[in-house]
Order: sequence, then structure tokens, then C-alpha cells
Amino acid sequence: MPAHGPAHQPTTDLDTRYSSALHPRPGASDVTATEWAEARRQLEAAEIFWVSTVRPDGRLHVTPVIAAWHDGVLYFSTGPEEQKARNLAHDGHCALTTGRNALTEGLDVVVEGTAERVTDPAVLDEVIAAYEAQYGPHITSPEGTFHGIGDAFRRGDAVVFAVAPVTAYGFGRDDGVYTHTRWTF
Repeated sequence: MPAHGPAHQPTTDLDTRYSSALHPRPGASDVTATEWAEARRQLEAAEIFWVSTVRPDGRLHVTPVIAAWHDGVLYFSTGPEEQKARNLAHDGHCALTTGRNALTEGLDVVVEGTAERVTDPAVLDEVIAAYEAQYGPHITSPEGTFHGIGDAFRRGDAVVFAVAPVTAYGFGRDDGVYTHTRWTF
């Protein structure tokens, strides 16, 4: 399982090839890399992520999931027989993406790593608490969209995966000022 506990600070680099630093626009003369703390805030606040996995024949599979950032690790779940679970059993490499659907504002974040199945009951309880904090009534209320997901995690009806970032990317947009940041862990 990924190292549990607060992650060390990653190395942060601005890729000027894809940032306004290379093609200056008004207000972009001092463009800098996005701080990891800002990317982490985005991961903590996001409600929808897109997980990309690889099928055994090499084709990609991309699907939306809910996920929770907890203690330096991104957690998501799926049914044990769903395509993404089968893909991860074959090849754990994956990427989770979240962000804004806007051209001139926001920060998109991509986390790359290896998904590892979580089975430790103590860690599952922490993940359930993180999901409840993240999604509130969607999980805690009997009328919630994902009510009962914690029990499904405990029973194994839904499998939980942990992805500790190996590399992450941030694609920032601020009224025509663009940044492309890479964080290496």
C-alpha cells in the first residue's frame, strides 16, 4: 500500500513550453509555478475525478469516480467486477484528473501513480471518514446518492484503491495567463 502519512513536499517545476512564460501575455510577465498547497486544496475540494486505466490489450478506459484526498493519498472505489477494477488487477498504473471546464479560469490537476487495493480495516475506516467529510449528505444521509458506501467498503462489495502521487501536473488558467506545473514526489 502507498506510504501512509503526510507526503513530503514534491519538487515543483514550471514548464515554460506550455506556460505564458514562453509566450507572454499582459499580466503574465511574472508567471510562476503553482504551489503544491494550491493543488492539494483543489484535490481536497473536488467532487468528481476522472480515472484513466489501461485495459489488458492496451486500450485506455476513462470513467468518472468520486474520490477523497486523505493524508497525502487519493482514494477511490469501484465494484470488484467493473472494468477499472479488472484493468487495475492487470496493471495498477493510472491517472486521476479533476478541474474546471473553463478556458480562462481554474486549475486542472492530474495525479499519476500506481493504484493499490486497500484492505486494512483501520485504513478503510479512515477512508470512509474522509469520504463522509468530503461528500457529506451524499454519503451520510439515507437519501444520499452514495448512502451505505462505507458498509460496502467494509464488506468488499466495493473495492477501494489508494493512489499515492508519483507525478502530478497542474494546468492553471487565469484570464489568459496559463501555467503548466509539474510536481515530482
